[in-house]
Amino acid sequence: MTRPSAPGVADGSAREVLGHFASGVTVVTAAGPAGPLGLTCQSFVSLSLDPLLVSFAPARSSRTWPLIREAGVFGISVLAQDQADVSAAFARSGTDKFRGVGWSPGPGGAPLLDGACAWVSCELWQEYDGGDHHLVIGRVTALRADPARQPLVFHRGRYRALAPAAESAAADSAAGGTATMSAAPFARVR
Repeated sequence: MTRPSAPGVADGSAREVLGHFASGVTVVTAAGPAGPLGLTCQSFVSLSLDPLLVSFAPARSSRTWPLIREAGVFGISVLAQDQADVSAAFARSGTDKFRGVGWSPGPGGAPLLDGACAWVSCELWQEYDGGDHHLVIGRVTALRADPARQPLVFHRGRYRALAPAAESAAADSAAGGTATMSAAPFARVR
């Protein structure tokens, strides 16, 4: 389906402007008939608490997504700040993405990557048209986090790390803000 671009949006400016939104980086995986499957995806979001749902958006051009869809269950590993190389490996086509990457099968059988700061195990719930992407919704069956690990962040075309809490609080204070954020660990879904 082809839709016209928004009026006044020049080629390339949308990517540059929308790149100002910082996101985490995930790897979506499944157990395929010929071995483990995976793709890098930064468009991951918590969608609903009741029922517990998450969403992500693989590109329509992905050759891996149709194979993961076929599996019906998948894992999502939220990459840690020292896993930029893992993100890059799973973003490539035509390579052994799992070479040198430790993993273990999750509750639904999908690979969960070692060293990730969190993981979510899902069953495919729904899939919708998202323009040049698919909008995928997964029903969460299990999840876990390692509060000692910090996430890998992608912002303006580069991988980044969160500032340590002391630096973040100082920056907030210098900017006139008073709020600081802390992460709470996920609870396991039963």
